[in-house]
Amino acid sequence: MSKHHLPTYAIVELLIRLSQYNYLIGDYKNHSAFDTGVMVKTSGGSISFPTHIVLRQFEDPTTISDDELLQMALRFRKA
Repeated sequence: MSKHHLPTYAIVELLIRLSQYNYLIGDYKNHSAFDTGVMVKTSGGSISFPTHIVLRQFEDPTTISDDELLQMALRFRKA
């Protein structure tokens, strides 16, 4: 699967998982894939993910640790 054809539902699932660390993240609105990762716009702001994290969420979500989720939640930027 290429980085530009990432499954949207995997991104939505990540946002749901991250909401336990930061409820302000909000709901999925859209995303853009870049060489450096994925930029996701939400109802609360924006957050970036490395592409490999989205792919891990798609392939085997259990491989993403709570520490990794917490670190990703810190990337959230309020609108």
